[in-house]
Amino acid sequence: MTTPLRAVLDEPRPSAPPVRVWRDWALVTVVAVCVVLESVARPDMPFPAFSVVLTVGLALLLPWRRTHPLAVVAAVFGVLAVVDVALIAAGAPALDIASMLWFMVLPYSLYRWGSGREALVGTAVILVPAALSLYVGWGGLTEAVGGIAVLIAACALGLAVRSRHGAQERRLDTVKAEERVRLARELHDTVAHHVSGIVIQAQAGRAVATTSPERATEVLAVIEEAASRTLTELRSMVGVLRAADDACLSPQAGVADLPQLAGRSSGGPEVDVGLSGQLDGLTPAVDAALYRLAQESVTNARRHARHATRVTVRVVGEAERVRLTVVDDGVPGPAAGHAEGFGLVGMRERATLLGGTFRAGPGPDGGWLVEAVLPQDGGTR
Repeated sequence: MTTPLRAVLDEPRPSAPPVRVWRDWALVTVVAVCVVLESVARPDMPFPAFSVVLTVGLALLLPWRRTHPLAVVAAVFGVLAVVDVALIAAGAPALDIASMLWFMVLPYSLYRWGSGREALVGTAVILVPAALSLYVGWGGLTEAVGGIAVLIAACALGLAVRSRHGAQERRLDTVKAEERVRLARELHDTVAHHVSGIVIQAQAGRAVATTSPERATEVLAVIEEAASRTLTELRSMVGVLRAADDACLSPQAGVADLPQLAGRSSGGPEVDVGLSGQLDGLTPAVDAALYRLAQESVTNARRHARHATRVTVRVVGEAERVRLTVVDDGVPGPAAGHAEGFGLVGMRERATLLGGTFRAGPGPDGGWLVEAVLPQDGGTR
């Protein structure tokens, strides 16, 4: 088997196809109305009652075209093939229903939502009634070429949309992976910082152990505390991959550094930072994450908030969690930085990895609101 054919056969379905929604039933209604109006407006339509029943009955399968693309294609075009064979055997005229153009949605759905094997099998199923239809209702070479072109265009459009969405999903996966790497790097650097401190304390303990045993006991207590913090960070690192990079042994920027974001920059909105509540017991991972989320949110507001004059950053520490809110007073409405872009995807991924929640959207009083709630211990309990 050639490599290109194997690649097609091994192509899986796209993930999470939309289930039946109100738009599907609206489409069925439109098809039903169109075929009824066509049967009334065209007195020369062959078998009008049968045409209406056939078209509406097959249209009822439309809501399943994404979750079961091959089954719907096989059912619809299989029925058409049987009808065409029956018309040929009876010497009856071919069905002439303009409303059946909705059938072109099915090749699109097959190539958009089906696997590689389903696309190949479905294409073979479609070609049978297509060939019979040309035979029964031959209208000349021009009409035949036009029909084939429409069929090919529907399949090509499905492939194009599938490719575009696939590339988008791959970019999102890349952003999430990069955020995991960034978080793992920060955790790695924090652990390295703690271990360096443990080594220094251990060396000091050895130096004073013979001359001052009570001082050695104090050093052991410090080492125990540092080791506990290190184990907590190591638990946070489990399952997070880190790209090869030189480690930095200095602590990451955290909540205490947030006031540095305050002020006005390059004529943009003024940033006001407020810290309150219990913020002393944050793990380094949560501490760094809060700073990164606030920094990214402030940067987005400065770049994209329309007519904003003020950005408010608030961090409130509670008993078991800490809440970050960043809101601007810009004009509500669509903006490039306020779409579900890669920046927001990375921020949501970081919050989720630490066992927290993240949301971004229009604020209740206007502007744009970013809110993240993280557990004090970074989800390590």
